[in-house]
Amino acid sequence: MDLIFLLAMLILPLLAQWGVTSTFRKYSTVNNSRGLTAEQVARRILDSNGLYHIGIERVSGNLTDHFSPVENVVRLSDSVYGKASVAAIGVAAHECGHACQHSESYAPIVIRSKIVPVVNICSRFWYLVFILGIIISHYLIYVGIAMFSAVVIFQLVTLPTELDASNRALKTLESDGILEMNEIPQARKVLTAAAMTYVTSLVVSIMQLLRLIARVKND
Repeated sequence: MDLIFLLAMLILPLLAQWGVTSTFRKYSTVNNSRGLTAEQVARRILDSNGLYHIGIERVSGNLTDHFSPVENVVRLSDSVYGKASVAAIGVAAHECGHACQHSESYAPIVIRSKIVPVVNICSRFWYLVFILGIIISHYLIYVGIAMFSAVVIFQLVTLPTELDASNRALKTLESDGILEMNEIPQARKVLTAAAMTYVTSLVVSIMQLLRLIARVKND
């Protein structure tokens, strides 16, 4: 059973990453009929929500797109910024969805933002604490598991945040007439593939947590 868990934990993330990469690549070749670029769409969505103060910048990399609430900037990657593809517009709209969430104090993203500092520490050091528990003190094993549990909780809160941002993006792209009706399903496929990476990460982390708990019980 442990071997099956390990194989699943290795294979699932690879499949999810392949899914988002291949789907994005496919629809990166399909330009929207209105000829809008991703940053133009982002600016339009932000302005329509009264978020005139939020800037749009280009960031290096492939699919490194993100919204920085601290700097009030939507950053679009090289594979998105300046592109008129359905895939690029879907990603840009998704990041604008995060900006809207912050402006509305959307509960999951508020919780996510507040626990980030703690989770950063837990994600870096939980395994070290767990190993020290095996070597030094059994109680540290429980501390390590608790730290990893915080990481799982973070991912659990992140998932609805990402799904909501995608739903906002698709509704806006349709209601504002940014994409044609036949282009919406294409954008949905890109955002669904991206969402699956978060679903997979959560599933793998839960599996890892169960393995850790099982190890303690067996000891």
